[in-house]
Amino acid sequence: MPLKELAADGIGVATISLVCLLSLLCLFCIYRSICFHFWIHRRRRRDGFLHLYSYFTGPSICRLALLLLSIYWGLGEILRLSFLDNPKYGILSDDSWRGKICKFYVISNLGFAEPGMFLMLGFLLHAALQRSEYGSLSPCWNRNTIGCLVLCCLPAVIWDVAVLFIAPQNGTLAQNKFFIESSSRGNSTGTVVDSDVTCTYPLLSTIFLAAFYVILMIYVTYLGTRVLVLVINKGLRRRIYILVFSVVIFLPLRVTLLGILVLLKPELLAYEVVVFVSFVLVLCCSGVGIVILVYFPVADMLALRDPEHLELIRSQSDNSSQ
Repeated sequence: MPLKELAADGIGVATISLVCLLSLLCLFCIYRSICFHFWIHRRRRRDGFLHLYSYFTGPSICRLALLLLSIYWGLGEILRLSFLDNPKYGILSDDSWRGKICKFYVISNLGFAEPGMFLMLGFLLHAALQRSEYGSLSPCWNRNTIGCLVLCCLPAVIWDVAVLFIAPQNGTLAQNKFFIESSSRGNSTGTVVDSDVTCTYPLLSTIFLAAFYVILMIYVTYLGTRVLVLVINKGLRRRIYILVFSVVIFLPLRVTLLGILVLLKPELLAYEVVVFVSFVLVLCCSGVGIVILVYFPVADMLALRDPEHLELIRSQSDNSSQ
């Protein structure tokens, strides 16, 4: 078996395994959130202070949206794997279908799922700064936040659609396919089979994603500094530092690696390695965000079952917001 094919199979298996781990983390967080809500419902009549629990559960729908987006993003990453094009597996090995799947991957993952995940991380971080009566506890907050996420991701989706379906009509861009190409067919160098189709990353899509990440990093850094001013607990401060660090470090590395792919041929082993490393960066960043903004709030809530503690936390938050 050629080294490139063997490595592609190994990277494909590793990618699927990591996506499964991320999906299990998301499903576990969903399970914990459901159990938490049932626990609240059972104790509602016995505890006069249980209205304070809504202070922690206000953005629950947005947390659920983050988890579902992460699972959706992971499925897209599996679909773009080149080893699924191998005829011996008999999975998505039709060349015409592979090309369509690659276009769908660019629009779906690069245009919506990936920006949406990190934008939702920023919105959940912003929820901690809002006054409870008008912010994340407002009945309209979750609906407005999800609507804002869709509107913010819509330009990226439209851009990627234009890159894949309109830009090829431009003669200059058509000659420089790395600007607009979402898939590449293997050549007859002996390293890959001629029928292999590899999903690629159009440079124009990468540039737009980089611009989006610059704005997102500024937004998250600003929110992180504001939260750090209000937080006294060292454990919470450490979590904010880790979250901001992961966004500021991992996302620029992600788009830098995607830009480097322009210099590499898709049939080379180095191409597969760079794509896998960039995938791991996104997975780590999303995993950190899920643990800090979804898992820990529920775990902390279950640990703070004394209503007096909750009353103290809420009073401190209200005083800080004034």
